[in-house]
Amino acid sequence: QQAIVQEMMQAVKAHDVVVVGMGMNPFPKKVRKALDDAGQPYQYLEYGNYFSTWRERNALKLWTGFPTFPMVFVRGQLLGGAEDTEKAIADGTLKALLDAK
Repeated sequence: QQAIVQEMMQAVKAHDVVVVGMGMNPFPKKVRKALDDAGQPYQYLEYGNYFSTWRERNALKLWTGFPTFPMVFVRGQLLGGAEDTEKAIADGTLKALLDAK
């Protein structure tokens, strides 16, 4: 499943914020809304749903070591999931990560 990992790695290198999600899961939609409300642009990658492409998504989980979706990357580093991102927006951590050089 190297192609899906390569695609995600390229997106993470090319964009400051990347959200990796899947259909039918409410949490990617929740984190995208939080980022939209904060005025933060992001790249969104969606891989299947609960009934399809689970093998490909499993490769992403193994590569990142993060067990759930969404996976939110900021400047190439895994920030976490929806709750982690909402907390980072609220406490200013996300802005600090983006402002850091």
